[in-house]
Parts: sequence; C-alpha cells; structure tokens
Amino acid sequence: MTWRRWVLVGGALVVVGILVVAVVVLKSGSPDGTADTAASREQADVVARYLSAWSHADVKTASALTDDPPNAAEGLLKARTELGVDPAATVVKTAGKTANFRVSWTFAPGTVWTYDNSLSLVQAQGKWVVRWAPSVIHPQLFGGAVLRVLGHSGNAVLDRDGKPLLAWQADQPQAVDGNFAPILTPGLGRVATEKAAASKTVVIRIGEDDKVLFGRPAGPPLTSTLSSRVQAEAQTAVDGASFPAMLVAIQPSTGDILAVAQNAAAGPAPNALTGGYAPGSTFKMATATAVLERNAASSDTVLPCPGSVQIGQRNIPNDDNFSLPPLPLHSAFAHSCNTTFAQLASGLPADALVDAANQLGINADFTIPGIATEAGKVVAPANSAEQVEAAIGQGKVQTSPFGLTLAAATVAAGKAITPRLWHGLDTTINTPYQAPPDAVVGQLRSMMREVVTDGTATGLAGSGNVAGKTGTAQFGDGTQANGWFTGYRDDLAFSVLLLGSNSSKPAVSVAAAFLR
Repeated sequence: MTWRRWVLVGGALVVVGILVVAVVVLKSGSPDGTADTAASREQADVVARYLSAWSHADVKTASALTDDPPNAAEGLLKARTELGVDPAATVVKTAGKTANFRVSWTFAPGTVWTYDNSLSLVQAQGKWVVRWAPSVIHPQLFGGAVLRVLGHSGNAVLDRDGKPLLAWQADQPQAVDGNFAPILTPGLGRVATEKAAASKTVVIRIGEDDKVLFGRPAGPPLTSTLSSRVQAEAQTAVDGASFPAMLVAIQPSTGDILAVAQNAAAGPAPNALTGGYAPGSTFKMATATAVLERNAASSDTVLPCPGSVQIGQRNIPNDDNFSLPPLPLHSAFAHSCNTTFAQLASGLPADALVDAANQLGINADFTIPGIATEAGKVVAPANSAEQVEAAIGQGKVQTSPFGLTLAAATVAAGKAITPRLWHGLDTTINTPYQAPPDAVVGQLRSMMREVVTDGTATGLAGSGNVAGKTGTAQFGDGTQANGWFTGYRDDLAFSVLLLGSNSSKPAVSVAAAFLR
C-alpha cells in the first residue's frame, strides 16, 4: 500500500512516499496467520512425526522427540500396555509452539474412545521437541493420576443351564474345565473377548478413587446353547471308540447346538463341524425325499433288491452283495438296499437329489459367532454314473457330521433349522433352505424309525424312541470305509462318524453309549 506524508524540511513542504508490503499475509501458510518460517515448519514437522510414531507403537521414536525420553518412553508404553491397543493421533491445528490434536483408541468395532488434547514444544540442544508430561497422553493425566482399564472378573461364558464354562483370569477367558469341548472352547473365548472389548471401561485413578473417562461396566456373562451334561456324554462316547470318532448334537425344536465332540484320534481340527466326508447310505434320507416328492414311489411301493445292479457303466452292489426278495420302499430303506435306491435315482431328473439335499439343509450355510461350519456340498450330477453314485452317498457328495445332524434335526422338527451356539447372539443365515413337505417328512420319520426297529440299527432298539439311518462310505482307493449313524430321539438330533471303521455297527454302538 502507498501513502503520503507532508513534512517540513528547511522551511519547505516535501511529500515522502512509502511502500509497505504485507509480508505477514503473503508468507503466512497457517490459518491463524502465523508466519511460515523455517522454525514454524520445523515445529509442525516435530508434531507430525511425534504423533505418527505414537500412533504406530514406535515408542522409541516418539520418546526421542521429547525433552524427557526416559519418562516419555515409560509413560507411552504404560498407556499402550494398559489400554491394550494403539492410538490413532492426528493433528488438528499447529500454531507455533502449541499443537492441538485428536486421539482415538479403538477397542473393538464401534467401540472407540476419542478426545482432544494439546502439547507444547520447547527447544533442547537447538532443536524443537515435545515438552513431555503425562498430560500429553490425556489432558487429565497429571498429579499422580494413572490410566486404568477395569478388568473383567467372574464368569465369562455359561452353558444353557447356567453352569460356568469359561471364567475371567488375568482379563482372559479360561476354561473352567480344561477337558470341556476342546473343539469349541477357543471360539467361545474369542466371542467373550470381543464382547468384553466392546464394554471397555477406562478410568483415571488417583489413589483409591476412579473417575470413568470412557465405557461402561461389563455386562453379565454370555450364555451358550451347550449342555455340559450332553457334551460330557458325547465326549465319553467318542472316547470309548476304537477309531477316530466325532459326534454332533443339536436340539431340533430350537436349533441349539448341544455338543460337539471328537476323540484324540480324530485330531485337533474341528472336522465334526467342517470336514467333508462321503455320507454313504445316510444320504438315502435325501434320495428317499427326492423319490417321495417326485412321486417316483411311495413308502409302500414294492421294489426289487438284487445283490448288485448294472446301471450304465456303473455296477452298484449292496453291502457284501446281500439280496432280498422284492420289498416295500420303507423296508429297502431300513435294510439299506443300495440297488433299490440306485435304480430309483436313475429315473429321477438331474436336479432331484440336489433339491432334496437343499430341503434337508445339507447345502445350507450359516455364520455362527465363534465357530466355522460347513454342512456339505451336493451338486447336480454330470451324468448317470454320478447320479447313481450320489443316490447312495458316494461320488462327489460330501457332508460333515454337523450337516447330517442338521438334516436329522430337520426331519425331527419338520421345519428348517437355524443352528445357534448362543442365547442372545444371532446366527446369520447365508444360504437358507426350506424343509420337505409335511407328507414327505411324515414318511421319512416312519422309515427312519424302522431302521432301528427292524433294520441296520437294531443295536439302538433299547435306547428309546430312536429314528435314524446308518451309512458306510468308501474313501481313498475303496478298500476302506467310514461308518455313520445319524438320527434323533425326541428333541435330540445327533450324528456319529467313525473314520476307517469299515462298518456302521461301531457308529451305532457309539450312538447307543451316547444315548445311555
């Protein structure tokens, strides 16, 4: 800007012109007009580097950018250890030797503690550094105050009857009984930990007094659907098996998972929930569903049961090539006549077995908090050979003990089942299904009951009103086979799988031991 001033020099008036340049405005790069000098740039750089290092758990670098590295390192590390997570600290505004910033601690999705703070800069040995004080971590952290996270105590997870399964120890959920459901305990603990993180309570503690800064006290323990009694019986039953053994139990009326057990020989992987195995003749539940629903036969239709049958390029034998005189479909089901069901399946549409498997939940998919599950996989056969193999639970058909238990529970309930592991935490249905029509379900129940009263599972005849289906499924080069039993009694559905047993009889024995 130019302006004039008249002055008296030697008796004469002289005009003096002065040009003033608004240096502050032109050189200012900050919102409040602070000059963007080399010093201000260095100050802003120190603040940014300090907050970045703190946000990335780089305590060494962050503390080195302060005027008291030893105490800064101790304070930053203590806060990180106590809170259990790293902060996200971002600059809001830097004005010379003062910086405002925002801190966020994310304990769990949707559980974020956010607050604003400030820091000051001082010079030390010719460089700008953060003036250290505990209040740089939180504005109320001074005068001997310390940050604390209130720990969890008492029970973390209960069974359906209120019996403790996991308890808090050193803020970690630990199994009350170290032998309880080793397949499930890690998942139970993960869910308990996630829910505990969502109820973090951060306090400022001065002496004996606590002031809550964030959060709320932890809620009551989580309640699972598991039954300690049923789980113990399932584990005892599989532990008594001479082969790798698995057992899954579900309550049909609710979908509650009651027990998941494997013996040591079955290994630590949760194959009872996710393993894919040929179901053998247990899959005749699906084949019978397809036959009945498509009106290919009724349960009373008399059909042949030869020792073997040639269908296209595939020879289908009965177990040990047994043969029976022509008999009703329900009896062929009870005695597990492969040849009867293979012949029926050869006349069905290509999608019939897939549709039936869908109706029993074998192709359903769920997300259950704490565990992964895989019910099974049944796809449309590419040719007639695959069709007849699928009809007797061989070829490309796969199920898990979990998936077959879901199928048995569907028959018992007469409706689609949503399996769940928690009371109060929902299961997400990714691939839904719809149960077979009531008329079909009614015939299936009768046929499955006959398996126990007059068929391949008479070893369960003294175990109450049990209904089910046996299965023997070859694997590998065909010289070995797994043994199955799946079924239900009253409001209890279950499946037993014995690997390499070469017969379904050991699976029936394990089922009997479980039901006792």
